[in-house]
Amino acid sequence: MQRADASPDVSQRARKLAAEWLILLAVSAAATVGLEMLRLPAAFLIGPMAAAILMSQRGSPVRVPEVGFLAAQAIVGCMIARSMPASVLAEILDDWPLYLPAVGSVIVATTGLGWLLMRWRILPGTTAMWGLSPGAATVMMVMASEYGADIRLVAFMQYLRVLLISLVAILFARIWTPNAAGSATAIAWFAPIEPLSFAVTLLLIVVGVIVAPRVRIPAGSLMLPFGAALALQDIGWHTPALPPWLLVGSYALIGWSTGLRFTRPILAHAVRALPQVLAAIIMVIAVCAGLAGLLVLIAHVDPLTAYLAMSPGGMDTTAIIASSSPVDLPFVMGMQTTRFFLVMLLGPGLASALARSARKSL
Repeated sequence: MQRADASPDVSQRARKLAAEWLILLAVSAAATVGLEMLRLPAAFLIGPMAAAILMSQRGSPVRVPEVGFLAAQAIVGCMIARSMPASVLAEILDDWPLYLPAVGSVIVATTGLGWLLMRWRILPGTTAMWGLSPGAATVMMVMASEYGADIRLVAFMQYLRVLLISLVAILFARIWTPNAAGSATAIAWFAPIEPLSFAVTLLLIVVGVIVAPRVRIPAGSLMLPFGAALALQDIGWHTPALPPWLLVGSYALIGWSTGLRFTRPILAHAVRALPQVLAAIIMVIAVCAGLAGLLVLIAHVDPLTAYLAMSPGGMDTTAIIASSSPVDLPFVMGMQTTRFFLVMLLGPGLASALARSARKSL
């Protein structure tokens, strides 16, 4: 009897989950169409993200499977590689006097701001140190729990930081290049695909989904396909074949994954600290915008390229926004890649050292 009673429950849950997915798809499509009508960049990312946030607030059980998120990151890695010349690493090495100070300034500014907020007790304990770290969110949340910070508030700060910085970047792109946004062309959703190149792309996605988690490289599901695709291009072999339907699917998965993390418990826990959290994130955005202004003056790059290059948001969302905007994508991703590796190399140690120092004086 228990098995017979359990079967309808399982079937009912499956139907409810399927219905929730259909609602998410419908709301995502409506939001994306609306953003596309406004000619906003990265509509295929922000539309699903907004829909996922709404679904999360109504307690939806929908969750993006890990394999889907890893595959989406692998596709974005291939997209970045396809948009960059194979000489990008050589360019970074040649221009290291520009890259290192620019990237180091973002790390110092965000870390220093977190340290000040901690010393001034604007946020509890060492939370600000970990919550404002520019990138490597998962690593910072793990480190935060080891140093007694409120991991729920850290998670909220990290995800809200990525969301707000993405929205500001999109708004800036829309304001700065209104004519480029208005000249969008029709998308050839099912254009012919070169079979061997597409097979190589699928292989790179498999690498991101299966191999990357096992070798435990930070953001390996994005970085391994990116590096492999760049190497294949460098030897003159195949450039990744990325049909529009595949790219849009990956953008939606990343948007859903980010939006669904804004759960009701996280938001309820953070609501009392929301003014302080928003103020801290706005300060980070303002500092990085100021650094972007210096980059425009020193390196003579256009303002939108400079802003996206210095943006302390997620590397995958920045890549999607940059790819749909008239910017120097190799320069943007060169900066983002350099910052990512420096944050992974120096970020946890620097943050933990400053956290220990500040805790002694609290």
